[in-house]
Amino acid sequence: QVQLVESGGGLVQAGGSLRLSCAASGGIVSINGMGWYRQAPGKQRELVARITSGGSTYYADSVKGRFTLSRGNAKNTVNLQMNSLKREDTAVYYCNADLYDGIKWWTAYWGQGTQVTVSS
Repeated sequence: QVQLVESGGGLVQAGGSLRLSCAASGGIVSINGMGWYRQAPGKQRELVARITSGGSTYYADSVKGRFTLSRGNAKNTVNLQMNSLKREDTAVYYCNADLYDGIKWWTAYWGQGTQVTVSS
């Protein structure tokens, strides 16, 4: 069974850094892209960053220059390096993948989420 497992969330002071990792596993045939979304209380879920299988990246304006999304060393893994964290970065971060499991394409396959809390 396909799973997306996130790790790396936690509590950090403003100006600090965290690295989130997402590993997709379980009989994956192909992945077109993987990315991170976040949702703060009372706000809509928003796309933070995304990377395609070809290596092209997208970043939300709010995180450009501070966050870096890259492919991990492990298979089907991505890392989101978050630097210069701000209070407004506090949210639950969700890994998302556009993948084919041999049966169907999933364009909104979600992890369980990991909490990032930035204190002032």
